[in-house]
Amino acid sequence: MSASRKAPNSRLVRRIGIVVVVLALLAAGLWFWNQRKAAPDDGGFRTTTVERGDIRVAISATGTLSAISTVTVGSQISGQVTDVLVDFNDRVKKDQVIARIDPASYEAQIQQGNAAIASAQASLRQMQATLRNAELDYQRKADLGRQQLIARSDIDLARAARDQAQAQVNAAQAQIRQQTASTQTTRINLGRTVIRSPVDGVVLTRTIEPGQTVAASLQAPELFKIAEDLAKMKIELAVDEADIGQVKVGQAVSFTADAFADRQFKGVVDQVRLSATTTNNVVTYPVVVTVDNSDGTLLPGLTVNAEIEVSRRSNVLKVSNAALRFKPTSEDGAPNTAPQVAIQRGGGMADDLAQVAAGLKLDATQQAAFDAAIKAMRERMAARMAPQSGNGGGSGLFGGGGGMRMVMGGTGGDMQAQMRQRMLERTTQQFAPFRSTLTPAQQKQWDAQIATLVGAKRAPLYKLVDDRPQRIMVRVGASDGTNTEVSGDIREGDRVITGERAAK
Repeated sequence: MSASRKAPNSRLVRRIGIVVVVLALLAAGLWFWNQRKAAPDDGGFRTTTVERGDIRVAISATGTLSAISTVTVGSQISGQVTDVLVDFNDRVKKDQVIARIDPASYEAQIQQGNAAIASAQASLRQMQATLRNAELDYQRKADLGRQQLIARSDIDLARAARDQAQAQVNAAQAQIRQQTASTQTTRINLGRTVIRSPVDGVVLTRTIEPGQTVAASLQAPELFKIAEDLAKMKIELAVDEADIGQVKVGQAVSFTADAFADRQFKGVVDQVRLSATTTNNVVTYPVVVTVDNSDGTLLPGLTVNAEIEVSRRSNVLKVSNAALRFKPTSEDGAPNTAPQVAIQRGGGMADDLAQVAAGLKLDATQQAAFDAAIKAMRERMAARMAPQSGNGGGSGLFGGGGGMRMVMGGTGGDMQAQMRQRMLERTTQQFAPFRSTLTPAQQKQWDAQIATLVGAKRAPLYKLVDDRPQRIMVRVGASDGTNTEVSGDIREGDRVITGERAAK
């Protein structure tokens, strides 16, 4: 009975083992087939694919958060502090009393000044009485003098006495005005013994205590620091001189603070200041960023790490920076410095010009003029390439025709500048009839785009075509440090070489 049970079990085990072995062989065969299929694709090269997407270029900088407007409250007078009515973080209103200084000395000075004014007024009344008596005496003697009853010298003495009495009255009046002004100054200082908030805000710092003596001799001592509005804050970033040319007012800024590591905040560039700072031979410029803090999360004094978005390119062709750095090596392993042949198919510059024209929103007449200019350019390039079609050579500054052109290594900066100038002149000449149909605004946009295309930086790139590297020149644009925008004889999905595999 037991023997008959063992037989079916052993056959089941063998069948399961055979199935496992078959599946393993199939998996191994599939893996080997994929390896063989993939190997010819890249040969001895490491490759990556040209993709279409967005590139965001940002500048990193650090800074400190602060209130947009911070008011320092001081004291214009000296004295002992009797009351401090606010503390740190208290919200205050404009003209709210926040501290008091002992007013006793100023009140005493006012009483003393009032007494001096009263004394001066009494003296004035006495001087006025003397003046009236001197005036009457002079009038009497003047009448007698006209009758020649008294000597003229007596009349002169009476006139002098009158003038002297008048001067004494004037002096007494001036003394009253002086004492009144002095007393008014004391009253003003008495009002300054009450410290009031100049703005609505929040108390950031308080540097005094009741009983402390304030000495305002040469400058007003700092008693409080009040932030006017913490719902709006600012960051002062230190941007390196190499990057400051890319920073413009209105650019978006994202930043983080160590106190809130799980959050990212937004801001906007509000000001690019010209006051450069040099520290250890490093020149930086202050950039002021405004931040919305309506929820009150951010605090003054926080250190932030910010990124200023200086450029964003959407839906562009991009390639890994490793592909732009790749240079093929010779058979002995040394860098290949021999002249390279760059294959450049037609349509590179023509496609770019078509994109520029599309952005101008041309009418029917303008579109017809552009199509005619493009057609003429292609025909001229085709005619120029025709004599060299047999040997595959050719030249073309615009890439508008077929064939290929020789790109010699080691081109100097002067040669590149001359080539760009010739390209600009030729483009301007070829599209002059089309440009004349544009409006002034369209002409301005067209000229700017042409200058950008012609002046764009170019770099070699190696595509993998039929298991062989093919050198092309592409225009490079914005880069985020990992990928770079490219345009020219390149398409989405093309495989480009990033490196060579080590020989086995």
